Amino acid sequence: MAGALSHIRVLDLSRVLAGPWVGQLLGDFGADVIKVERPGAGDDTRGWGPPYPKDAQGHDIADAAYFMCANRNKSSVTIDFTQADGQALLRGLVEKSDVLVENFKVGGLAQYGLDYDALRAVNPRLIYCSITGFGQTGPYATRAGYDFLIQGMGGLMSITGRRDGEPGAGPQKVGVALTDVLTGLYAGNAILAALTHRDKTGVGQHIDLALLDVQIAALANQSMNYLASGVAPVRMGNAHPNIVPYQDFPTLDGDMIIAVGNDAQFARLCAALDHPEWAAKEEFAGNSARVANREHCIALLSGATRLRATQDWVGRLEAAGVPCGPINDLAQVFADPQVIARGMRMSLPHGSGADVALVANPARMSETPPTYRRAPPLLGEHTRAVLARVLELDDAAIDRLAAERTI
Repeated sequence: MAGALSHIRVLDLSRVLAGPWVGQLLGDFGADVIKVERPGAGDDTRGWGPPYPKDAQGHDIADAAYFMCANRNKSSVTIDFTQADGQALLRGLVEKSDVLVENFKVGGLAQYGLDYDALRAVNPRLIYCSITGFGQTGPYATRAGYDFLIQGMGGLMSITGRRDGEPGAGPQKVGVALTDVLTGLYAGNAILAALTHRDKTGVGQHIDLALLDVQIAALANQSMNYLASGVAPVRMGNAHPNIVPYQDFPTLDGDMIIAVGNDAQFARLCAALDHPEWAAKEEFAGNSARVANREHCIALLSGATRLRATQDWVGRLEAAGVPCGPINDLAQVFADPQVIARGMRMSLPHGSGADVALVANPARMSETPPTYRRAPPLLGEHTRAVLARVLELDDAAIDRLAAERTI
């Protein structure tokens, strides 16, 4: 089945995570994604290991697991666009493409004639998406930006971690490069909106996405809590600033999460904990009261949850209609029957000859579901095929480019 974007060609000039993430997303939805990389080097994350996936003999394959997470459904083409012939190749690809994604420093591609203004002249319908740390404008525009740095500057680390005064307190980053991933998702939405506009008008556009902007936008209720109150939120560990109880609780053999979203759920929780009288207390009558009396409420609940094992509580609370669950490591995640039933682990044959395990796209679409056509590519694996297919170059022309190390 052809994907929803099977009529779209994307040039992915990006590296690391945010840009490659949107390229993979568009590829999953059917787009023809051409990943343009440096000859002999490629995307930095190819070497960001260990770990490396294994071949059938148990040996490491060429590219790191990090690279594999964001480069499915792409062809890899190596082009040295510091050379005039390389720039000509890219302009030829741009002429026959719909979208270009890049994450070079501001102005970094202008010296090669590959900036938006230059390429718009080649293809006025082009959607050109630039991803940087701080955007194309503003006093920080020329700075390099990395996810960890942005998590700190954008406020996420000010609300992540244990509360001040507790053991281990202090700012903490999220355990995945979340700002990069969110930027990739915002980029995907912006690109699809731009394509829809182009369908109506025939005109492309430049998309300017900054990791810092995305991080601030993605703080959601925490940003609004500040804007509404003028008080900066603080780290609260696993507690929720606006809802009680909504956090982790100790059990007889570990920890679990209870996520109560309304008063009826709270009453059912109290009954399941064998203390229905707690729900009738004036100090817990409504979420606002529970937030105001957070410490007392959590102390009572924690005293009760310590008396049973996690799985005992999960079964008991689920039966009572109380949202809850264990805190799984990734081995437990991929062994979970729900995760297995949803097919979140899948594999594809890799250019090394091995099958590589990958995480599936989470979108379930009745008419145009994501497709998995190609494993993350070896460096330059598709250079000759793409130049022949898209630019209609013959073997002699490709051989010449290879001899000159343009590709």
